[in-house]
Amino acid sequence: MLKELKILVLLIVVVGVIYWGVEPLAHSIMHPKVAPADYDFKDLEKIDLSKGDVEKGKKLVTENCTACHGIKSQKIDAPMDNASSAGSYGVVPPDLSNIAAVLDHNFLANFIKNPVKATELSHKFGDSLPYPMPPYDWMSNDEISDIVAYLAFIAPKELSDKEVFTQACDRCHSIQYDKMIALTPDADLERYLGTKAPDLSMMIRSRGAKELSVFINNPQKMIPNTPMPRVGLTEEAQKQVINYLEKVGDSKKAQRDSLGIKIMIFFAVMALLAYAWKRRIWSDLH
Repeated sequence: MLKELKILVLLIVVVGVIYWGVEPLAHSIMHPKVAPADYDFKDLEKIDLSKGDVEKGKKLVTENCTACHGIKSQKIDAPMDNASSAGSYGVVPPDLSNIAAVLDHNFLANFIKNPVKATELSHKFGDSLPYPMPPYDWMSNDEISDIVAYLAFIAPKELSDKEVFTQACDRCHSIQYDKMIALTPDADLERYLGTKAPDLSMMIRSRGAKELSVFINNPQKMIPNTPMPRVGLTEEAQKQVINYLEKVGDSKKAQRDSLGIKIMIFFAVMALLAYAWKRRIWSDLH
C-alpha cells in the first residue's frame, strides 16, 4: 500500500509540473497576454450624443452619406452595385439600415469624425493612401450627434446573430459553410487590404471564442499592423457574431462538451470499480 501511495504522489507531482509549469509557458509563448476587450473605446473622444436631433440627422445623412451608402430599410438604394463600388473604393460601403444596432454609438460618432483614428488604421492610410471614407471633422459634434440619432432611430431593436454578422463582417469575409459570399470581390479586397480576407467558416475552431472576443474588439492587439480595422461592435453585438460563428463552424460544441463530462464521470466510476476489484482479488496480501 505504501509503495502504491509513493507512485501516486510521484505521478501527481509529474502531472502538476507539466500542467502548471510547462503548459502555461508554452501557452504564453504561443498566445501572449493582451489587454482585455475594451467595449467603452476609452481612447476615443467622448462625444455628447444626448441632444441628437433625428430630423436634422436625416437631412445630414441624405446630403452627405447616401452618395456612397444605401439605406434599404428607408428604400434608399446604394448609388452603385457592389462590383462598381468595390472597384471605386476598394471595399463595398456598408448599408446603413442596421449600423447603429451593432456599433457602439460613441464609436460610430468618432468614426464619422475621423475613420482612420477610430479604426486604428493610421499605419495603413494617410496622405499617400487616403481612407475610402473622408473624415467629417469639419462637422460640429452636434451635427455628428444628429446623424447618430437618426441612424439609431431607424435601426431595429433586435437583430439575429446572422444579421449582426452580415452588418459587421460580410463586406470582406465569406462563410462558405453557410453559403455566404463576401460582398467585395476577392481581387478588389486583396488590392484594398494588401492581403486576402480569410473565410471564417472554421475560425471559431482555430481561434476559439475567448481569443476572437479580443481580436474582433481590437485586431491591433493581437496582430500589430494588420489591415483589419477595429469595427466598434458593442459587447452584445460581438457576442452575437461569435455565436453565429459557433453555430456555423462548431455546431456540435454543446454536444461535445456534454459528452466530455460524461466520459470523465465514466472513467472516474471505472477507476473506483477497478480499485475495488483489485482490493478484492488481492485482499489476502493486504
